[in-house]
Amino acid sequence: MSKNQEFDWEKFETKGFGEGYSKAEKAEMAKLYENTLTSVSEKEVIVGTVVGINSKDVIINIGFKSDGLVPVTEFRDTPSLKIGDEVEVYVEEQENAQGQLILSRRKAKIVNAWEKIQQAHDEDLVIEGLVKRRTKGGLIVDVYGIEAFLPGSQIDVKPIRDFDIYVSKKMEVKVVKINHANDNVVVSHKVLIEKDLEKQKVEILNNLEKGQVLEGVIKNMTNFGVFIDLGGVDGLLHITDISWGRINHPEEVLSLDQKLNVVVLDFDDDKKRISLGMKQLTAHPWDSLPADLAVGSKVKGKIVNVADYGAFLEIAPGVEGLIHVSEMSWSQHLRNPQDFINIGDELEAVVLTMDKEERKMSLGIKQLTEDPWTKDNVLTKYAIGTKHKGIVRNLTNFGLFIELEEGIDGLVHVSDLSWTKKIKHPSEFIKVGEEIEVQVLELDIENRRLALGHKQLEENPWDTFETVFALGSIHKCTVTSKNDKGAVLELPYGLEGFATAKNIEKEDGSVAELGEALDFKVMEFSKEDKRIVLSHTAIFKEEKPKPAEKKKTSKKAAAPADQNKDAEKSTLGDIDALASLKEQMEGGKDKK
Repeated sequence: MSKNQEFDWEKFETKGFGEGYSKAEKAEMAKLYENTLTSVSEKEVIVGTVVGINSKDVIINIGFKSDGLVPVTEFRDTPSLKIGDEVEVYVEEQENAQGQLILSRRKAKIVNAWEKIQQAHDEDLVIEGLVKRRTKGGLIVDVYGIEAFLPGSQIDVKPIRDFDIYVSKKMEVKVVKINHANDNVVVSHKVLIEKDLEKQKVEILNNLEKGQVLEGVIKNMTNFGVFIDLGGVDGLLHITDISWGRINHPEEVLSLDQKLNVVVLDFDDDKKRISLGMKQLTAHPWDSLPADLAVGSKVKGKIVNVADYGAFLEIAPGVEGLIHVSEMSWSQHLRNPQDFINIGDELEAVVLTMDKEERKMSLGIKQLTEDPWTKDNVLTKYAIGTKHKGIVRNLTNFGLFIELEEGIDGLVHVSDLSWTKKIKHPSEFIKVGEEIEVQVLELDIENRRLALGHKQLEENPWDTFETVFALGSIHKCTVTSKNDKGAVLELPYGLEGFATAKNIEKEDGSVAELGEALDFKVMEFSKEDKRIVLSHTAIFKEEKPKPAEKKKTSKKAAAPADQNKDAEKSTLGDIDALASLKEQMEGGKDKK
C-alpha cells in the first residue's frame, strides 16, 4: 500500500478494533473523537487541569491531543497545588522537537497582568499594589506581578522626605502611563489624594475670610518663613508672624510635618497667595507688661541684635528696647557697639523713654554708673593747673583729643604741644593710642569741655632765648630746607630760624646749600611770635639788626662790633641757665 493510498476500512478485518462496524458507523465514531479535542493556538492563555505532578514538571490537560508540561518551579507561590486543580497557562509551543506540548504559567500571569493594567488605565480604575523597594527618585510597586514605578513626586501632595516608610506596605494607585515597548508602567498615589482634596480646597477657598483660624501642616521651611498645607491650599507663615519674639530661622520653634493652628491675615483676589499668622493667636507681650514699669525703672534682658547705631535688648519675648550707642558710655567718643556688646549678652539697663501705644522703648546702660561730669567730681579732680595722664583717642588738624577717664575727654591744641617746635599736624608729635601727660588749662562744666596743654608742663624757654639770641648775636646754623623765599635754619637747642633769600648769599657770591652749616647773625627776635630771623650776608656786609622796638639813633650808640661783643657777653652769661634748660628739653623729648 502506497504511502498516500487511503486506508480501506473494509479490507481491514480482524478481531478487535473495527470489527463489526460498518463504514458509516466508523465515520461517525471518528467524528465523535475529533470533537473531544480542543482547538489550540500558540501564544494564547487557556485554562487547563492538573493531571499529574512530579519532581520536575506539572502535567496539565488542556483538551489537546496530548498533555502539556509546565516546570514545577512556576508553582512556587501555590505549594498546595494538587491533581484536579484548574490553572491558567500560556501556550508556548503546540509541539516541540520531542512532540510535547509546552505551556507556561508564568507567562500566563504576565499576559493577564498586562491586560488588567491596560484595563485599569483605560477605565481609570483604582488598583492595589505592594511596595517592594525604594529606588532612585521613587518606589517600585508590584501590580499584578508587574513592577511599576511610583515617582516620589506622585506619592503624596506634600513633599516626602523618607521613602523607606512605605516599603512592604500596600498602596492604592492609578495607572498613569504605559510604555509597551519597554514594558514600563508608571503609577500615582497622589492623584487619589488630589481628588479628595479638590472638594476640600473649593470649600476652604469659598469660605476663606480674614481672621479665620485654620489647622494646617508644615510642608516646607525656608529662612523667611514656612509653607503650610491647609488641606489642598497652601499659605505662607512669614518668620515675623511666627513669634512675638525675635527668631533667626523658623526651625528654632517649628518643625516639618508639624500640625498647628494659624489665622488668615490676608489674601489676594484670586486667593492664590494666602498670608498666615501664628503669633496673632496670643496676646501681644506689650499688653502684659508690669503696671509699675516706667521711665527710670531698671530692667534685665538679652541682646538680640546689634547695629551700628545701637543694640536691642529683649526684656520679654516680643518686648525690645533700643540702647543707643550714645547711651552705652559716658565717653564722648561714639564707638561701634559691636566692639563691646555681643548678641546673647545678658545686661541690665535703665528705661529712658517708653511709649506703650507705639510699643517703643529706649534704654540706657551708662545711667547705671555715676556721671563723671558731676560738678563736685570735676571741680575737685580736674581743677585748672592739675596734671593728668591720658590716652590719645583722635587726631585732627587743630589738635588731639585725650581721654583722661571713661567719659572725661579734653582737647590739646596743636600750639600747646611744644614751646620750641613748630608742629603742623599732631601726627608729627604723637600717635593714636599713646599715653601723654597734660595740664588742665580751661574747664567748662556746662559744655563738658576741657582745654589741656602739654608744653605747659615745662617753663617757657623763650624767656631765656631772648637773652641767648639777642639782636646781633652770631650762631652756627644748619640749612634744613630752602624755597624761593629763603631758607629754614636749625638753631641750637632745637629752635628754628628763617633767613630770606638775599640773606643766605655768601661772600664769594654763592648761596648757602641744603645741609650746609654757617654762621648767621640774629636780625630779628620776637618772643610773642616765637620767631627768629637771621642773616649770613650781614656778617660780612655789616648790616644792622632790626631792633625789637623803634628807637632814635644816638651818636653815642655803640658800633656794630661793640654790639656783637655785648651780645656774646650776655650769651656767655646765660650758659649755665641754658645747660639746665637743654637737659630738661632733651629729657622731655626722650619721654615722648
